[in-house]
Amino acid sequence: MPATATPTVLTARALLLDMDGTLVNSDAVVERIWRRWAERHGLDGDEVMQVVHGRQGHASMAVLLPGRPMEQNLADNARMLAEETADTDGVVQIPGADAFLAALHGVPHALVTSADVALSTARMNAAGLPLPAVRITAESVGASKPHPEGFLKGAAELGVDPADCVVFEDSGAGIAAGCSAGMTVVGVGPRAVFHEPDVAVKDLTEVAVEPLPDGTVRLHLG
Repeated sequence: MPATATPTVLTARALLLDMDGTLVNSDAVVERIWRRWAERHGLDGDEVMQVVHGRQGHASMAVLLPGRPMEQNLADNARMLAEETADTDGVVQIPGADAFLAALHGVPHALVTSADVALSTARMNAAGLPLPAVRITAESVGASKPHPEGFLKGAAELGVDPADCVVFEDSGAGIAAGCSAGMTVVGVGPRAVFHEPDVAVKDLTEVAVEPLPDGTVRLHLG
């Protein structure tokens, strides 16, 4: 379903939230580290940046260097994660993220990120945002986005049917994962609109959260 620019109301029982590009703007550090990686491997930096958003690092490497053994990708990814965790210069919250998370008090929700525990903690702290109690990180899954495993695990942790979940995502890989999980997907930011989420917002200032007496939540978007 194409994204809509008109105000939209959605109802859900749980929200599943990506981190990078959705709650946290980490583009500056992602650009720095992945463009250095591209240069080391003789790849075009712009082409690399088209692939890496939303995926775990080793999954991006498998796309970009298809002939390289996975054990090398995993070892390279571990080094990259350590670099990213140590570099939080320029990491800030997406506009409206703090108020959005505050409004979710008492609403079932989970962080579903391709980052690992250390990186997600470092970036959320750098952006001044609280970590949700339920978190699905790289360590939690066997398959990276665009595989739906992370979102399905998030729904299971919250005890909510996937069809009753709304996903907030910014990347093509993440939007594809949410759609594959059978969930409604809200695209956040300029990247999202190119990947056909169900609804698109420019940032989280365009999202109002209204908890309802029956335990569901109404989202006013746009």
